[in-house]
Amino acid sequence: MAVVGHVEWVQFARVGHVPSAGEVVHASDPFEEPAGGGAVAAVQLARLAGGAALVTELGDDEHGRRSVTRLGELSVEVRASFVDSPTRRAVTLVDDDGERTITTFGPRLEPTGGDAEGRWHGLERLDGVYFTAGDMAELRLARERARVLVASPRASHALGHKVRLDALVLSGDDQIELRAAEPALAEAELVVWTEGEHGGRYRSRAGETGRWAAAPLPGPPVDSYGCGDSFAAGLTYGLGAGLGSADALALAARCGAACATGRGPYTRQLTAAEL
Repeated sequence: MAVVGHVEWVQFARVGHVPSAGEVVHASDPFEEPAGGGAVAAVQLARLAGGAALVTELGDDEHGRRSVTRLGELSVEVRASFVDSPTRRAVTLVDDDGERTITTFGPRLEPTGGDAEGRWHGLERLDGVYFTAGDMAELRLARERARVLVASPRASHALGHKVRLDALVLSGDDQIELRAAEPALAEAELVVWTEGEHGGRYRSRAGETGRWAAAPLPGPPVDSYGCGDSFAAGLTYGLGAGLGSADALALAARCGAACATGRGPYTRQLTAAEL
């Protein structure tokens, strides 16, 4: 299993509520992790499959190096190109309802051009790849190497070039993702629209449509950061393991629900032992 995507060095903290304009609030329980859509999905895949690779780009700086070390501790093999730009940072505030608000600093670094073959060296005959950031060359490499390719519309400039996708997964409530997904809808065998606590809906190329129910939370809700990325990773794992659409979506829903019960993205992700 592998992910093509981005990493952000994120500082997390809790607040009673997100401050309004001009307001000062006190944050507590701060901690830091390498996160972002690529990193979170890669860790979730690693916990299901026993390991995963992450094809990415990082700044040649302290945050980039710390990201490689920390993700390695989480069973992710980071295959990064290092560039003379700072690794993107972010601050995430989690309120008393468990909802997160994210502020990013700097442009998103994603694997493009350069040493693409080097990043992919040895990654062949993959069961599944989740693609959330990168250029068209990276997408074509992912398609060549993976039996199942799942993509996010956040990789919008790589999509819409007649590269077949096994699934396209996006938020049904995010207008940016809905617009970005339009060029790739015809390329996907399965299109999945998530709707949070309401589950979601899907449509296959063959015309089959349906819904799935949200999985029950396996504990009290704590933090919604990473739930969507964990869902996408679970879908990739399920389809790559040969599950049908309904079973893969049910597994993905369990991944999203489990993540919501942990502090930050990695405290409580579904593992192979729980399948």
